[in-house]
Amino acid sequence: MGFPFKMPTFGLEILWPMKKLKLPPCVSGNNRWALPEVRQVSIIGGSGVGKSSFMEELTRLNEERAYCISALSAPFPEREVSERPGSIDMQFAEAVRNRPYIRTDAVSELDKLAYMLFADEFEYLLSVKERKEEGEGSVRLVPTRLDRIARLWEKVFPGNRIVRTPGQLMFSTASGSDIITLERLSRSEQAVLYYAAAVLYAMPSAVIFVDAPSLFLHPSLLTNLWNSIEELRPDCTFVYNSVDVEFVSTRTSNACIWVKSYDVDSVTWDYEVLPPGNLTDELFVDLIGTRKPVLFIEGDARHSIDARLYPLVFPDCTVRPLGSCDKVIETTRTFNDLKSMHHLESKGIVDRDRRTAPEVAYLRRKSVMVPDVAEVENLFLLEGVIKAMAKRRGRDPLNVFSKVSAFVIAEFSRRYDEQALQHVRHRVKREVECRIDGRFACITAMETHLRALPSILAPRRHYDELREKFRDILRKKDYAEILKVFNHKPMLGECGVARLLGYGSKDEYVAGVIATLKEGDEEGIKIRNAIRFAFSLDLMEQQEVAPKKKQEVAPKTQQEIVPKKKRREEAGSALTVTSVSKPGRGSETPQPKKKKRKRKKRKNRKPELKEPNNRKSNNKTAEKGVIKI
Repeated sequence: MGFPFKMPTFGLEILWPMKKLKLPPCVSGNNRWALPEVRQVSIIGGSGVGKSSFMEELTRLNEERAYCISALSAPFPEREVSERPGSIDMQFAEAVRNRPYIRTDAVSELDKLAYMLFADEFEYLLSVKERKEEGEGSVRLVPTRLDRIARLWEKVFPGNRIVRTPGQLMFSTASGSDIITLERLSRSEQAVLYYAAAVLYAMPSAVIFVDAPSLFLHPSLLTNLWNSIEELRPDCTFVYNSVDVEFVSTRTSNACIWVKSYDVDSVTWDYEVLPPGNLTDELFVDLIGTRKPVLFIEGDARHSIDARLYPLVFPDCTVRPLGSCDKVIETTRTFNDLKSMHHLESKGIVDRDRRTAPEVAYLRRKSVMVPDVAEVENLFLLEGVIKAMAKRRGRDPLNVFSKVSAFVIAEFSRRYDEQALQHVRHRVKREVECRIDGRFACITAMETHLRALPSILAPRRHYDELREKFRDILRKKDYAEILKVFNHKPMLGECGVARLLGYGSKDEYVAGVIATLKEGDEEGIKIRNAIRFAFSLDLMEQQEVAPKKKQEVAPKTQQEIVPKKKRREEAGSALTVTSVSKPGRGSETPQPKKKKRKRKKRKNRKPELKEPNNRKSNNKTAEKGVIKI
């Protein structure tokens, strides 16, 4: 259900279920938002887009109900005292004026909250005593603020307790033998105590602004802690300014305000209130906080080679692993469909596996990149990668590559029948899935269609065609084509590339390639370019590596193609003319020594006459920065 709002002179105003929340002016000029019924708001966006200033303006516009808390400054006295009505500082100042027995030496927010908790506890106990003395009989006790904090404390830290002692709060561990003061608590424990106490002192129906709610807190505490804190004040709206994706995704009734940019001169922001969409909340929140293109890949963030390799090959992208190839394809499509909401370029990468050429072409049209190798492990067997690593390890690149390629070709020759069968199986499976999904008027029509499938699918014909194609690859010893069609994960370990390069295992070899990419030296650039070339991204990133001497040597010009004898005759003639034109020589005939010396001088100047290197001129686009996908 959405909530209408009007556009007053000071900005936008949203009608919330609890109270209406005024929003700052929006650059886009939208005059209506569709919002779910929530009392949790998260301010999200990339770095430097104006999230903090947006929250400050939001606080100013809702000043009559604004209540700001931050664990960053809570334990420290070195801060500016807040004069906002209802703030912790103002409440403490009022308590000191009305209760002369309160200690006045508290300077930090945390100390002020502790003093007020004790004062409230003291006054409640006095009220209970007075009511008993007045003859009310048994007085039913109600939980005080300190009681509620103590219950929350024990829920968050099982076995620990808050101990009431004369004059101050003390804290015990599970054993009960180690009693410590508030000052000796860890920053995480102080943050929990501060948030719980501060929220209980917010005014009724407050808009509680929380800056960096996950600061100092262990991720395992976040969900239960903030759920419990929000339960303490069901009348309040919580507004979080956070860059913690995990925290934002834990808010179950959350609306995200995505801040895109800030115009300082007009004091306006470009922002949107985001619906959940088809992506998971966590993924969407994570991605809209970046300004870089998004690259979805297979595998998981911890264990897959993809997640370790692709961020280094595509450093200009925000790389996010999603698991299965189907998830990558679907998420890439969905994210591109939502481009009007985030304005980010997005692509995906899936392994080629046994996909046919039409399948690959279809995926590429849908912004899903497919490499010219069967699987990600084969990228580590590319000729450019092996030779670059051989040079880095002090081995002979040609020798290492020839041995690895010979093994791969031999292994493929043993398994090409099996590989052809697997390719046919993949093709038949895909075509059956497509053809079985048709609509049939009756069961007879469906049976007729199914009986005709073997002749339509023609598995043996495809098998024979593939076997012939694979035999042709073997006859040509086309190593690159073998990597494109050969799905055999053990090959990276069996081919001996790790041993030939001095590594103990294939995992060490993979780690070596990753480390080389991270260093970004000459070999790292070659490896990156070799892998990008496998995605048809063959533009060189020239600015990352200095040109080598051989790049400065140009191809032979037309002058250099002239036969040597004729060039010598022309050079001699030129030297003779030069010697005549210069005065003071004493003779018009040049001496042999001078002629020889001048020939030598001309020979040394010869490289200056050469034309610029073509390779250098072909990389003009690389001077502008790293090529984006």
